[in-house]
Amino acid sequence: MKRLHLKALVAAAALAASGAALADITIGVVAPLTGPASGLGIPVGNQVKLWPKEIAGEKLNVIVLDDATDPTNGVKIAQKFVTQDHVDVIMGSVATPVAAAISQVAEESKTPQISWSPVATPAGKDHWLFRLPQSNAVMGHAVLEHMKKHGVKSVGFLGYSDAYGETWLVDFKPLAEAAGIQFGPVERFARADTSVTGQALKLVAANPQAILVVASGSGAAMPEVSLRERGYKGLVYQTHAAATSDLMRVGGKAVEGTYVVSGPAVLAEQLPDAHPSKAEAIKFVTQYEKAYGPGSRNQFAGHAYDSIIVMEKAVPIALKTAKPGTPEFRAALRDAFEHIGRTVLAHGVLDWTAKDHWGYTNDTGVMMKVVDGKFKVEK
Repeated sequence: MKRLHLKALVAAAALAASGAALADITIGVVAPLTGPASGLGIPVGNQVKLWPKEIAGEKLNVIVLDDATDPTNGVKIAQKFVTQDHVDVIMGSVATPVAAAISQVAEESKTPQISWSPVATPAGKDHWLFRLPQSNAVMGHAVLEHMKKHGVKSVGFLGYSDAYGETWLVDFKPLAEAAGIQFGPVERFARADTSVTGQALKLVAANPQAILVVASGSGAAMPEVSLRERGYKGLVYQTHAAATSDLMRVGGKAVEGTYVVSGPAVLAEQLPDAHPSKAEAIKFVTQYEKAYGPGSRNQFAGHAYDSIIVMEKAVPIALKTAKPGTPEFRAALRDAFEHIGRTVLAHGVLDWTAKDHWGYTNDTGVMMKVVDGKFKVEK
């Protein structure tokens, strides 16, 4: 009897241990900790280190791997996440081409993906993909309204030749043309390029009233510096991928006066008291800068912060259906994302639905101006 009782206890303990392991929530984070987009990926990695140890009473396991700003690496990592680690959700990347490639793995494996870049997909191909950055169309609306306010009648384009640049071109060009703004010339460059002299000369020769630069992190400064060095005197606009201190650190005096569109998180203290995201944005900035120093706040770290807010609302819903580590939980988590309702984030008010995995309205974008080497909210 004692032997049988001991066996029963061992079996029960093993079962309990198995159940505990099964209940752990596993997040696979893929981000560019090296490569051209590392200026965006490193702050994300920093924020991940500040994540809580559990969600809804379940232990949180986080696996962070470097995609090196390479879509092929991103796919390999995502495949490892779903086949070996059996993650409950993939988060990343901040590099749009990588996030787009990962989305195919997420779709095929039926694993939810929260992207930290505004990745566009063909119609019907984002069933498992949810975005935390504002769409280019939403941010483009803020840029366009600012241009109209300043009487801009012509705008040139200097942007990445990859998915991020192309989606901005596709989204923004019709908005500008519909507003009666002449669009062009259109010039492109590769994310890894170190010079855009030829493209800058063509744009300077055309001399549009404004130029929209579509690049990210420290890489966003180089094309603007090139434009200024070749005598361009017009307005320069940058996208939300450039809303980091790297723009000023690398660009220096050349980026003074630049207009940059951003989510609210970067500008926490400057937001009006009535802004719905002000309190959450201040929480993010306080936490991040306590850990990493004054002025270290970052647009993309804000998205990583917001990821936990979303998970804390969705996980309790999904747990009513299944345990983490199972296909049933992954499906339940995906469904829960569509039903979390109005959710106040550091970067705006989100409301994902079955028909909308972007979730932001046109009033989300905040226009900033670089003044004395710092971002200042445009009134």
